[in-house]
Amino acid sequence: MSTRIVVVGGGTAGARLAQRLPVTLLGEESHAPYNRVLLADVLAGRYAPEVIALPEVREPARLGVRAARIDRAARTVECADGSVVGYDRLVLATGSNPVLPPLRGLRGAALPDGVHPFRTLDDCLELRSVVRPGVRAVVIGGGLLGVSAARALAALGAEVVLTQQGERLMERQLDAQASVLLREHVESLGVEVHTECRVSGLRQRDGAVTAVELADGFVLDAQVVVLACGVRPRVSLAREAGLDVATGIVVDDELRTSDPFIHAIGDCAEHAGRNYGLAGPALEQADVLADLLTTELAGARYTGTRALTRLTLGGAQPLDLAAFGEVTARPGDDVVQLTDATRSAYRKVVVRGDRLVGGVLLGDLAAVGSLAQAWEGDEALPDAPLLHLLTHDGGS
Repeated sequence: MSTRIVVVGGGTAGARLAQRLPVTLLGEESHAPYNRVLLADVLAGRYAPEVIALPEVREPARLGVRAARIDRAARTVECADGSVVGYDRLVLATGSNPVLPPLRGLRGAALPDGVHPFRTLDDCLELRSVVRPGVRAVVIGGGLLGVSAARALAALGAEVVLTQQGERLMERQLDAQASVLLREHVESLGVEVHTECRVSGLRQRDGAVTAVELADGFVLDAQVVVLACGVRPRVSLAREAGLDVATGIVVDDELRTSDPFIHAIGDCAEHAGRNYGLAGPALEQADVLADLLTTELAGARYTGTRALTRLTLGGAQPLDLAAFGEVTARPGDDVVQLTDATRSAYRKVVVRGDRLVGGVLLGDLAAVGSLAQAWEGDEALPDAPLLHLLTHDGGS
């Protein structure tokens, strides 16, 4: 008798597992699984929604079905439509929810007209339906998601303002110099950038947003507001079932929760105290779990992922960037930087002892493959000048 595997969540992790194994996939969204990384390209009009669809899963997914409750004793999942699905192994791939900031004028689950999260394909399509050339749009959040949203809105002809509470854009991934170059590129797209500014509230009229208030008293007129303040692991289903939850659903090296018959992968999972929230780790976790659930590969283990962030920003002169690991050096680290101001190109690596521990590249990604390989392998670097890490020909 075959093992009944039920997967809750049709995002990157859940879909990857369903491509590898015959499972019952419960997807809350009505859309077939899609590549969330490309949502900004759909918003910008570069891709049609069907273009970002993920490869088909092995068994037809049940779409538009929300898992409402887990009965661990009976090993069943109760769905909001009244159906009950039994399992031998349950995999939670519930992903993450957008963070809604504590702003005046933003209370409860119902958002004012004109205020949009940017997390799902429906969010993307709704935004696209209301943005027209000349529309005043304010993006709250200057991380990876916020920068991507601002770029897409600018491509649609909106007048875009990007607000960031921190000192610089994408401060989690980039060092100060790379952030300066990124800001210059974003501003060249027509986006007005404000850093070190805290949004304190929203102004409304007749239930629709009219402006964004900053803590210093400045007011930004807005017809559209995009919330890009990060994401939080979606753990309510697991918590209500009594599973161990920290920031995410706690899993071991077998991606197993505190219930031996339930696993968690992707954005919702927390392994060794870490939530990744990126596509690369989600795919790797799904692949490891697929091996674990296949008896002949039962020795597989997940030991963590060294994830690399990549982004392409459009415009008359598109900008590619990649970042990984620790991009700010500690005392004693070796650092190599190459800057080409005429091409807005910047490359930097940080080496600690004989290990590559981080790097950032903007504008010229020719060396990213070899750098990523050296970093992901975490192996001793060869005895050669550090400059070879950043040159296309290995420094010869």
